[in-house]
Amino acid sequence: MSRIITISREFGSGGRELGKRLANALGIPCYDHEIIEMIAKENGFNEDYVANVAEKSIEAAYPLTIGHRFGMQPFQIMDQPIRVAVTQRRILENFAKQGDCVIIGRAADVILKDYDPLNIFVYADKDSRIERCQRRAPAGEHLTAREIENRMKQIDRNRAQHHQMYSDNKWGDKGSYDLCVNTTKRFVKDLVPAIAKFCEDWFNSHG
Repeated sequence: MSRIITISREFGSGGRELGKRLANALGIPCYDHEIIEMIAKENGFNEDYVANVAEKSIEAAYPLTIGHRFGMQPFQIMDQPIRVAVTQRRILENFAKQGDCVIIGRAADVILKDYDPLNIFVYADKDSRIERCQRRAPAGEHLTAREIENRMKQIDRNRAQHHQMYSDNKWGDKGSYDLCVNTTKRFVKDLVPAIAKFCEDWFNSHG
């Protein structure tokens, strides 16, 4: 049985860092921005465009509930956001078929549900998320706490909408995940050993 771990996360919670450190601790690949690069290359799209579409609802481009019906009607593939979604699903499934891996975001927890992944949700309180965003801001970026908070809300709203395209389960609902990790006032690197042990025990019990 392959060890497939998905990381869903609130913006600013350190979920990306956790996913990469966890993959390193377990000695397995981690897929994050590589997914965007592959989608862009395969379809001839700009990476920024793919990143923008890949974490949003595509209802504005195709105003019907699509859910699990991606790819069933060929004419739909002509819409660029649909092509992004179809390609993303195929890439994630190919990663899962190749074996052990950690996948960050992309609604992988529901897209790969048939592969019995271990689904992790990473969150933190508002102040901790704002502080982490400020600490990791690119050089020259000087957003106020209010501006960062507004960005966090928008990005999390987009992620929830994107997740809803694939599942009726609410994004961030603890009942939808196998492990929820609160990074409030914690360094992610300090949490990883215990999470890695949890993952190993989880897969051993599900083997």
